[in-house]
Order: sequence, then C-alpha cells, then structure tokens
Amino acid sequence: MKAQGQVFKYGDNVDTDVIIPARYLNSSDPKELATHCMEDIDTEFVNRVQKGDIIVADKNFGCGSSREHAPIAIKASGISCVIAKTFARIFYRNAINIGLPIIECPEAAKAIKAGDEVSIDFDSGIIIDHTINKEFKGQPFPEFMQKIIKAEGLINYINEKG
Repeated sequence: MKAQGQVFKYGDNVDTDVIIPARYLNSSDPKELATHCMEDIDTEFVNRVQKGDIIVADKNFGCGSSREHAPIAIKASGISCVIAKTFARIFYRNAINIGLPIIECPEAAKAIKAGDEVSIDFDSGIIIDHTINKEFKGQPFPEFMQKIIKAEGLINYINEKG
C-alpha cells in the first residue's frame, strides 16, 4: 500500500478539539465532519485539501479527548496519511480502527515542510520527500494493521473475516 500527496504541516500538541471542534460533534457523518476538519487551526484546510494529501506534525498529534470523530474527519477530508514525531496513544488506536494510516517518524516530521510532495510505502515504512529529494525510514505497519487499513477499518476487517 502506498500514499502520495501534498503536505499540510502542523506543530506540537494538535489536539482533537482543533482537529474537529466540539461544536460539530452532534454529527457522526464523515462527510459533514470533513467540512470542519482543522478549521480552528487552519481556516483554509478544507478549501485546499485534495484526495491523497498528507498531514505532517510534530509531537503528540491527536492529544486531548478520545473521540473517534478526529481521525474520521481527517480521513473523510481526503488525507491519505498522517506523519508525526509522536501520536497520542488513543488517537493512534482510533486512527487504525477507522483505517487512517499514521506513521511515527521524527526525522521526516522535522524535515518535511508545508507544500512538499511526499510519498509513503506502508509495507517498508519508506517516506520520500520528492521536493527536497530525501528519504526517511518510518516504522512500517505490522501485517495485521495493514489488513485493517486496507479493509478501511477494524469493523470492516472483522466483517470480511466473518
């Protein structure tokens, strides 16, 4: 599995209230959540994001409440992967459960800039920043996690195994 797209870059401690503000939690519709994704930190995100784009952030991405709405909003907005120095543990698990690929790679998170064109090979964990022509080695997903992501989430994976 691979992903490629343009980068949206954010800093440390991007919490779930910034990813999807609490005022929109009355909806669980992914398309509706996507229309408000990142609006409190990046008002132009929803207007600029394209299918396949990538979020790169520093440490503790997805901290705050344990709401599943945050990774759902990111995935529904078209983001194909989130790369960060570190992730909040509950966000990490929620992202995998809903089929949003995420990779921890401090070196990539530090070097990659907003607007760079990046590709990721999930099998090997290789991240390439085509803009600066640099390669990084992120943590590849274990096979079972790749199966969950390929199935678009844990529930679909379990139903497929049925």
